[in-house]
Amino acid sequence: MKRIFKYLSLTKKEAILAPLFKMLEVIFELIVPLIVSSIIDDGLKNPNGTDFTYVILMCLLLLVLGILGLISAVVAQYFAAVSSSKLQTRMRMDLLKKINSLEYQELDEVGTASLINKMGNDVNQVTNGVNMTLRLLLRSPIVVIGAVFVAFFFSFNIGITFLIVVPILFILIFLIMVFTIPLFKKTQEKNDILVRLTRENLLGVRVLRAFNKQEKEISNYHKNNDNLTKYQLFVGKISNLINPLTLAFINIFIIILIYLGAFDVNVGELESGDVLGIYNLAGQILIEMVKFATLLVTLSKSLASDKRIESIFALKSHLQYSSEIDSHESPYLFEFNDVCMSYNGKENALEDISFKVKEGEMVGIIGGTGSGKTTLVNLLGHYYDISKGKIYYKGKNLINYKPSEIRKDISYVPQKASLFKGTIRDNLKMSNLSIDDETILKALRIAQGEDFVKAKEGSLDYKVEQEGRNFSGGQKQRLTIARALLKDSPILVLDDSSSALDYKTESNLRKALQELKNKTIFIVSQRASSLLTCSTILVLDKGKIVGYGNHEQLLKSCPVYQEIYSSQFHEEAKHE
Repeated sequence: MKRIFKYLSLTKKEAILAPLFKMLEVIFELIVPLIVSSIIDDGLKNPNGTDFTYVILMCLLLLVLGILGLISAVVAQYFAAVSSSKLQTRMRMDLLKKINSLEYQELDEVGTASLINKMGNDVNQVTNGVNMTLRLLLRSPIVVIGAVFVAFFFSFNIGITFLIVVPILFILIFLIMVFTIPLFKKTQEKNDILVRLTRENLLGVRVLRAFNKQEKEISNYHKNNDNLTKYQLFVGKISNLINPLTLAFINIFIIILIYLGAFDVNVGELESGDVLGIYNLAGQILIEMVKFATLLVTLSKSLASDKRIESIFALKSHLQYSSEIDSHESPYLFEFNDVCMSYNGKENALEDISFKVKEGEMVGIIGGTGSGKTTLVNLLGHYYDISKGKIYYKGKNLINYKPSEIRKDISYVPQKASLFKGTIRDNLKMSNLSIDDETILKALRIAQGEDFVKAKEGSLDYKVEQEGRNFSGGQKQRLTIARALLKDSPILVLDDSSSALDYKTESNLRKALQELKNKTIFIVSQRASSLLTCSTILVLDKGKIVGYGNHEQLLKSCPVYQEIYSSQFHEEAKHE
């Protein structure tokens, strides 16, 4: 809630004017019952006969009040919409900044589906709640309180009746709201699951079709969708009790008022016009309480969503950082000393990893699926914390660096090639907007992508669709490699980023990378032929280093490397 008030403070004018104009509308509405009563008692039931002039003047006054009330309502709605829209924009921007600042560990814990749902649905719920609050939170209570106050002008007994009934109704609605807020939060959590399933099915549609698992996923989706529907119906039934209970309660209240009013008319304490005025007041209370009930349902959803959004803002980086310098003179760029790493405190993904890398070396990392190759290169940029051991970069412990200090030295090409909607030039200039086309083409030449880019209509101005859908897998990988090269960092990490390339193109890429001077290169691959020119090769198996050396040494001493090489080499040798 503090964050919402902070955003509203940025639109003070709109946030104040919206309820103020609603209060004006309320004043105009509360005058209406008094005028109606006056028309009947002083105009139609005039002892000297119906005073048509008075009736017409009062009717014109009612028309003026109606027009003024309409104008006030429209202006209030405008300011409420402006304020809530600005809040929505600012909240989404801040949420995106926060998500972009999260480390891999926090992103893994929250999950992509949950983040998408919070950025979209939850922010919308908060916006709707703020909009309705600015319009109705003051209006409804003021109408009700004002109606109670005006009721005392007609009769003390009637006023006391209003004073007793209204608080009871507020308490009833409040209790239902308190009960439903946790239920709405649970509903949003179930919706997260559905978003996750939808995302997984859309991203993995080719795999599902390849293994003919469509029916299984459809069944799983239906199961979770039905579960969400049942829960939403349950919560909806409870929250929807507010409206019928309010209507029933108010109608009973109106019956009591008319009954009491009839007695007061008989004894001469009230005029018949006063009874009609009281009925109008009760009708206004009825309408406002129904509106207020709807507002509270929306507020319940909004508050539940706000708590979920706040849970993202409350996330803090778990990455270790120490100001106590741990350093030593070292000729090595990286030193891994007995490093262990586990995800969320579970079984070790890496265990007792020790190796050293000199500046300018080309290091290969090979192993089967799940052996820890990607986890290992993620530690280079301190994307995850280690649970044991030490990593030194340029002789200083990695935890003595701020993440940004070391990551600026690393150009990283992930396993999945990611391109963004725009042009080829836009995608390649992400690291440096001032890079000229000649430098871009040079990087493309090294990445073996110059030919196909020049063949595209518009060359560097060729439009890239979302996620690079109009490029092949190999083309996307070459573009992402070129983008990493344009960062011009001293360290280049290629995480299985040439898997979609044919053998000839990959061979040309290796030769081009060898010619790069003063650049330390880490190449992760499942192809033994990709690492033949590496000065050092790490062989991983089940999170442990089982081989360390160059190609010739590993062929003699490492059974795991021998097995990988023998299963691939004969086929690849034809293309070498």
